[in-house]
Amino acid sequence: MRLTEIYQSKKQVISFEIFPPKKEEELSNIEPTLEVLSELKPDYISVTFGAGGSSNNNKTVRIAKMIREKYGIEPVVHLTGLSYDRAEIDRFVKEIEDAGIENVLALRGDRNPNLEVKEAFPHASDLISYLKETTDFCIAAACYPEDHPDSPDHVSEMLNMKKKANAGADLFLSQLFFDNENFYRFLEDCRIAGIDVPVTPGIMPVISEKQIRRMVDTCGAKLNEKFERILRTFGDRPEALFEAGMIHALSQITDLLANHVDGIHLYTMNRPSVAKRIADGIRSLI
Repeated sequence: MRLTEIYQSKKQVISFEIFPPKKEEELSNIEPTLEVLSELKPDYISVTFGAGGSSNNNKTVRIAKMIREKYGIEPVVHLTGLSYDRAEIDRFVKEIEDAGIENVLALRGDRNPNLEVKEAFPHASDLISYLKETTDFCIAAACYPEDHPDSPDHVSEMLNMKKKANAGADLFLSQLFFDNENFYRFLEDCRIAGIDVPVTPGIMPVISEKQIRRMVDTCGAKLNEKFERILRTFGDRPEALFEAGMIHALSQITDLLANHVDGIHLYTMNRPSVAKRIADGIRSLI
């Protein structure tokens, strides 16, 4: 089923994100995670795209195919453009199509000092436009409620998002954030800009101070004072931080659902216990 059909048929959509293991021999380790996630009955599961060549992409597609065929859940394959030319993207597209997958999340991709930056797709909007012209995929795109680190200002961020929408993005999945008010302001700006497709907030429960500080440095999300207090109080106590992170994430999600967002996209970090805790906490709300 295409993502657009899922969003049209559901009042609020719940989805998860996982990533392929780095080593080929660890590929079987993803199945226990998928077993738990499938029992939680998400509307779809997205699989990140490992930069660095076809072998990484193959793992992404293989996992996505498993999600669809073994677990009966719609997969979404991430596809990045910055380090690939048109011929390489065409090969990736064929792998995705041959696996019977209809949905992709089209991204620019992070800059990697070990990979050459190519000219074909310098921006996500370039990749979206190309996929819209050459495939029948349903295309999701990323958005950044607190602005992408490369954006000079918020106006530029919104113009870039509008460019993705005009290029053919059917919906948006947001980067993580910790202050819902920032998301609500961002969503209002989207509607003012004429972006009327679904915009789903992305939530990452915090289970490690080191991990979350690395993530916010990478993606431009902001840790507000409330969350800084949580880290100061519980950061050196892993079990306490896990509980505090779960409580904060559940509080965020409860508020978002009460404000009638299009859905929730949960970054699971391949931790089924995280997804299960969140899913159990909001099951009666959706």
